[in-house]
Amino acid sequence: MADGQATSARADEESFLGTRLGRVRWTICAMLFAATSINYMDRQVISILKPTLMRSIGMTEIGYGHITAAFMLAYALGLLAAGRFVDKVGTRIGYMVIMAVWSLSAMGHALANTVLEFGVARFSLGLGESGNFPAAIKTVAEWFPQSERSLATGIFNSGANLGAILAPAIVPWITIRYGWHAAFLATGGFSALWIILWYNKYRKPSDHPTLTGAELRHIYQEAAEQMGPSTPWARLLGHRQTWAFAVPKFLTDPIWWFFLFYLPSFFSDKFHLDLSHLGLPLIIVYSASTVGSIAGGWLPSPFRQFGLSATNARLSAMLFCACMVVPVFLINYLHSEWVAIGLLSVAAAAHQGWSANLLTTPSDMFPRTAVGSVTGIGGMAGAAGGALMTNYAGYILQLTHSYASLFAIAASAYLVALAIIMMLAPGLKKVELNL
Repeated sequence: MADGQATSARADEESFLGTRLGRVRWTICAMLFAATSINYMDRQVISILKPTLMRSIGMTEIGYGHITAAFMLAYALGLLAAGRFVDKVGTRIGYMVIMAVWSLSAMGHALANTVLEFGVARFSLGLGESGNFPAAIKTVAEWFPQSERSLATGIFNSGANLGAILAPAIVPWITIRYGWHAAFLATGGFSALWIILWYNKYRKPSDHPTLTGAELRHIYQEAAEQMGPSTPWARLLGHRQTWAFAVPKFLTDPIWWFFLFYLPSFFSDKFHLDLSHLGLPLIIVYSASTVGSIAGGWLPSPFRQFGLSATNARLSAMLFCACMVVPVFLINYLHSEWVAIGLLSVAAAAHQGWSANLLTTPSDMFPRTAVGSVTGIGGMAGAAGGALMTNYAGYILQLTHSYASLFAIAASAYLVALAIIMMLAPGLKKVELNL
């Protein structure tokens, strides 16, 4: 009887503490989700309008490849500066500046009427959008203990999928009624509202007025990891863990860029879907990727229940996601639109599950002061790979009109990337930076 009363008392206490803990960190995560949704909505507009622009301004496959490569090149260059910028000025001011730059650049596309002008606008957009993930990952490192970071990353990263869903739902409707110039202007209001919300609501955990002491202690569970001066890039590049993040980003980020920039034209070319019918297949694929992003962040948890360590559970989740992408190499040989949608949905979901875990590894391996810079280095590598992939896609489609080699690359990239992680950073060993 006494044991039963003690158990009940402990349960009541845990419930009480859970109530007292607070949920401010998840409100911050929701704002990161919204920012990432706007980010992807802005970058997705041009891929949906690709067939329209090919008719209206005479853009070719190679020209489109150059335009998207300009975005990726700027994204790669901007990520290095963005990671350092966010580490220096902090996430509150840094994120607002980043959002303002990319939103103005996105709306600037409405002024372009040639391939060269679109290339300039796209380069400017890449510079601005490059800051979203370094800022978001650093925010997660500031606001979440290690045990919750992959889930928080998966949640905000799923905003990419919502943005990719909203774009095909909104852009064709606007374009058919008001023209393609108006489509590039549509998201400016969302950005302005987000900047105001972030400025009013965001503070560091130690400065936040509504954060409970219990939640603050929960956030800083790993008290040994702490703050200090930023680490020079040269020192970060000397660590194998940096390359264990950057090389997989170089190999797998281009697959997501390919899905974003070329799936609308793939459905148009292979299944002859016009602008008014492109929305549904894209919405299905990107909806599946939303589920994959959140599920991928949760996936290490059941592996932990099998007795695996936190790092081995994360790596096992990544292996599962890598295997789920492999069947996509069959897609170019299919004649059913719905089977193609199904395979692409699984592949996109698996990519986002992979990405949710990969994006968490810098905060697993590095102190918080270096997370923004390491994420920027990895993102730069991913964007460089994306530039190569989009240029290759433009040329290969112009010459062969076949997507076969592109889907073959997509099918194999993740398993190769995981093998490289295992070789360079077995067990995701933590880096000790003596600052």
